[in-house]
Amino acid sequence: MWGGGKLGSSGGWFLRVLGPGGRNTKAVRPLISSVYVKNQLSWILQIKPGVFNEYRTMWFKSYRMTFSCLNRIKSFRYRWARLYSTSQTTVDSGEVKTFLALAHKWWDEQGIYAPLHSMNDLRVPFIRDNLLKTIPNHQPGKPLFGMKILDVGCGGGLLTEPLGRLGASVIGIDPVDENIKTAQCHKSFDPVLDKRIEYRVCSLEEIVEETAETFDAVVASEVVEHVIDLETFLQCCCQVLKPSGSLFITTINKTQLSYALGIVFSEQIAAIVPKGTHTWEKFVSPETLESILESNGLLVQTVVGMLYNPFSGYWHWSENTSLNYAAHAVKSGVQEHPMSAEFAFKGEAEELQANACTNPAVHEELKK
Repeated sequence: MWGGGKLGSSGGWFLRVLGPGGRNTKAVRPLISSVYVKNQLSWILQIKPGVFNEYRTMWFKSYRMTFSCLNRIKSFRYRWARLYSTSQTTVDSGEVKTFLALAHKWWDEQGIYAPLHSMNDLRVPFIRDNLLKTIPNHQPGKPLFGMKILDVGCGGGLLTEPLGRLGASVIGIDPVDENIKTAQCHKSFDPVLDKRIEYRVCSLEEIVEETAETFDAVVASEVVEHVIDLETFLQCCCQVLKPSGSLFITTINKTQLSYALGIVFSEQIAAIVPKGTHTWEKFVSPETLESILESNGLLVQTVVGMLYNPFSGYWHWSENTSLNYAAHAVKSGVQEHPMSAEFAFKGEAEELQANACTNPAVHEELKK
């Protein structure tokens, strides 16, 4: 049990440990002292030898007592994520059923996946050109040779295959078994692709541990609007990326216009995509996406709008991101070693103690 009180006129506070029945067992004096130095209020944390280890659990009893520690902890938040595996799935079973029924239609360029075939005219150069910025010397005809790319939610391999033809080693994953069967069947007609591309039936979170910091790039094209836990999904994307690796996302903005055109018109009126393919509540704005990415150590480099003309069947780039958009983010290249909260706090405390000792006024005050 904890108790406390004020230490005389110095303004310092002590923490008292109360035993059974409220008996005093030990007091730590002082933990935090407030002193005026040059007319400014300064908070000084004093830790006596041995006190930290003996009472390390008490540092986290109050946010007020850990103000210097919390800022340090925040910078390590996304690094700590790698210390545990994700147990919850981001896969929506309802979405799986929808795409299972359409698995045999992936390579029909005039069918329901025609917009995705056409989207390759934008998304393949978008991925290629941004990755080439990180390759000083590339081979003609195989510009992405030597790069390892993960295509999440690859479906029938519509984007996986073009990336493989650019020379990259690509792993395509999808939770729908029939999608992977279609993708494997199609790549088998090209011996070159058969060597460069590997397909797996799994979700992203299932391979996080075995592929941590493995890929130069992760691609999630037309995927994030189908997952049930966006934050976990993006966290997993970060975990499998190498430092300075790239994440590429194409998705649909969450606006009234996207509801009117993306669902009402595209699904219910024009039947460009089957009914129930999209759920407006799962759409994500560029601002929300950027916020989640940055909290996981990824810095957004580019966000650009994409518009589809259902009459011509072609996509083109746009400054307007109110419908579809593409985003490119890069994982931080300076990866500090993860440290425990106790260690981080102890380092801050030692620094504060050293600073206190160099200031005579503070040193004298702490002696009281």
